[in-house]
This record gives sequence, C-alpha cells and structure tokens, in this order.
Amino acid sequence: MDLSILNQVFDLSTFRYASLFEGITFPWEALERLKEFLKKLPLGEIKGKINSGVFLENPELISIGEETVVESGAYIRGPCIIGRNCQVRHGAYIRGHVLVGDTCVIGHSTEVKHSIFLNRAKAGHFSYVGDSILGNGVNLGAGTKCANLRFDGAKIIVHFNQTKIQTGLKKLGAIFGDESQTGCNSVTNPGAILEKGGVIYPCSNEKSPR
Repeated sequence: MDLSILNQVFDLSTFRYASLFEGITFPWEALERLKEFLKKLPLGEIKGKINSGVFLENPELISIGEETVVESGAYIRGPCIIGRNCQVRHGAYIRGHVLVGDTCVIGHSTEVKHSIFLNRAKAGHFSYVGDSILGNGVNLGAGTKCANLRFDGAKIIVHFNQTKIQTGLKKLGAIFGDESQTGCNSVTNPGAILEKGGVIYPCSNEKSPR
C-alpha cells in the first residue's frame, strides 16, 4: 500500500519553502521540523503595510512580504513568516511558529499557531488553526475549528487508506489537501486528513478517511 500521503494531498511545486517537506513521507513531519526550519531563515524583514494598532511581539523574528496588509488590531508573535500579497485582518492572532505562503488570508478572530499555509490558503473568519497544514487554495468556512489534542492526551493516530498510522505526536490538528473546503462551524478531530478537493459540510465533524 502506498502510504506517501504527502504527494496525495499537496502540490509543492510553487511553494517557496518546499524544502521544508524534502525527504519526508507524512505531512505532519513538516510540522515537527517547523521550529528548527524557521531558525535557519532570515527573519525581521517587514515589507508589507502594517497599519497602526498592530502588535508585533519579537519583531526581529517576523518577516512579512511585499503587498501584504496587516490590519489594526492584529497580534503577531514571532517567529513567523507571512508571504506576499496576504491579508491579516483585524483581530487575527498569530501565536508563533507559523509559516504562510503567498496570497493567503488570516481573518478576523482567527487564531493560528504552529501551522503552515501553502499559497492561496484562507482562514477568513472565527477559525482556530493549530498544529495544522492548509494546502494550496484551501478555504476554511467561518467558525472552522481544528482540534489538536485528544481528551485522553494519548498520541494521535491518523487513519488513511484504511490504515492506522502512529504519528507519535500528542498535538496534531488537520491536514487539508489542496483546494479542499470546510463549511461554516465545522470541526476536525485531531489528525484528520482531507484529500485534494475534499469538502466538509457545515456544522459537521470530520475524523479522517478510513
């Protein structure tokens, strides 16, 4: 059985930081590498438009690309990279160890921590994205929540292609394949995987393909 989930969920050919994924089989391995990866990159370059009333914690560890707009009331904690032509809207909270590609949206009252957004990924309204990866063109409907911790605190098991895969991680949110979407007020369980073009309907709970 082919367990190379990575190639089944993402096209990394246009992602500036594709080297983060080199040599791995499972997408969550990129999250395990993320903190060290960010340490090796040049940070502290603010090229976008930062409106008054934005709070940057550890600005020397934050890079923001050209034509990106950060609206008043946003809070960004480094280390963090936000690409070009992105929107970080009023009330967004970026908690650190976040890597965002180009033309992405982190919207009003959306919290993001230790996560990766590939190009054109959007979490526009009232979402929680923790320990997760959003593929190219992903759109999270308003109120989408990515649960990342089991009630019993046990290590998370991913179900994919009718196979159980031990991740060894206590915290893992969701893996959203390219061009997938969630409806408003949907919730993903820890370790959920949505394949390319997948859909989660509004007000529903998603585990993972089994």
